[in-house]
Amino acid sequence: MTDEEITPADLIAESYERLPIEDQLALKSYKKTTDSIRPGTGLPDVKGAKGSSSAQISKYDQVGSEFILSAPTIEYGNSELDVLTLPNPNPGRLLDLTWTTFGYGVERLSRQIKNLGRRLDVDACFGINEAGLVMATFLSSSRFSRCPIGYLRCNKVRDGIELDAASYFPDTKEAPTIVICDFEVKHADVIGYIARELRTRYPKAELYFAVFGAMTKGSDLEVGSFDDLTGAQIMRAADFEAVFIAATMSPPGIEPPLELR
Repeated sequence: MTDEEITPADLIAESYERLPIEDQLALKSYKKTTDSIRPGTGLPDVKGAKGSSSAQISKYDQVGSEFILSAPTIEYGNSELDVLTLPNPNPGRLLDLTWTTFGYGVERLSRQIKNLGRRLDVDACFGINEAGLVMATFLSSSRFSRCPIGYLRCNKVRDGIELDAASYFPDTKEAPTIVICDFEVKHADVIGYIARELRTRYPKAELYFAVFGAMTKGSDLEVGSFDDLTGAQIMRAADFEAVFIAATMSPPGIEPPLELR
């Protein structure tokens, strides 16, 4: 027994990330209500004292609500994605994501892939630019048995984009299964261009698309339909086997940690 003031979040801080998601959300919703000490406990009341581990509870402050969005998927696959919203408290400015939010979104993509409806055996996982490469690295390790990782470095040109010579295309078997990772989808047809390039280099490839943030057409981030996303037609036209989305966002978009490009 001790008189040290310890919050519930302090007690489980070391194992927080290993908790089931429902327990993490329960801790996230834990609210402080008073600055007093509960009589006879030596612990802060629900509202706790200054300096307590409220940061452990509010680590997903950038995440808004969660909702189910139906997205294009494989035949007989699970089309329902559990998607986060990323509300922007400063309209007109990019929302700078923390590493915590970024990791939480990648974890969400991993769970969506796991619950596709069948095992996804991937031959290569490509990342678009540096932020996409980070996503591809984590997903390859956690979900795709450390499959080869490709890199697609895109340069802006006058009429659109082009692939930089620094891009890397790993060798694969014939007609490979490929997952493409991108940080965000807005109005530009970047992913359509990428899909065409990969199908040229890997004939008969099956392409899947995992994107961290998809921009919405309206102000309501909890969209009722996939077609309420600004890039919906672009993604449909790319003819992916399935699309995975971690979060929805509003204009002008989101910025990855350390401004990864």
